[in-house]
Amino acid sequence: VQLQASGGGLAQAGGSLRLRCVASGRTSRTIHMGWFRQAPGKEREFVAAIKWSDRSTYYADSVKGRFTVSRDNAEYTVSLQMDNLKPEDTAIYHCAARLTGITSTLRDANMYYYWGQGTEVTVSS
Repeated sequence: VQLQASGGGLAQAGGSLRLRCVASGRTSRTIHMGWFRQAPGKEREFVAAIKWSDRSTYYADSVKGRFTVSRDNAEYTVSLQMDNLKPEDTAIYHCAARLTGITSTLRDANMYYYWGQGTEVTVSS
């Protein structure tokens, strides 16, 4: 599975950005796709995830109510709509995927096998 992320950029606090991730190759209807981020000097952290099959979504507490992960109409394309951005959202955002797995491990980066290149998000105050 290959992942291509796009959509990062610069935004002001309170603004919005939309990230997209396109999966190709040996994809599956059972695929789970997640977003993780890593800020300078910090460890990588879970942001959001979605199960392709039933569109179930999962969020980190820090982004709940501000970010929305969704499936796009295009095959195996996932979007992360980021609203009410805060300076602490500044990070490199990575799209990740796994072909299947149990729900309890959706937030664990180690349980994702496929990773795309990062896309940088910078939020100014």
